[in-house]
Amino acid sequence: MRLVVDLNRCQGYAQCAFLAPDVFAMHGDEGLLYDPQAEAAQRERVLQAAAACPVQAILVDELDLASTAPAAASHGEASDG
Repeated sequence: MRLVVDLNRCQGYAQCAFLAPDVFAMHGDEGLLYDPQAEAAQRERVLQAAAACPVQAILVDELDLASTAPAAASHGEASDG
């Protein structure tokens, strides 16, 4: 999973570091360090961190998310039929 943090937008609220400490960490009061190639096992925590960011500075690679959507959609179609 790939992610990008807009460090110009980030205000250092550290919600991401609380929700996904294996991916995000605060360096000092305002500096954010993060792993741009987060492991798939961290997906749920990263998505929660992105949703919790007050300034929406965390972007998760949309191509990566799209690759899981068709499987979920086809599963839903199978259960409807």
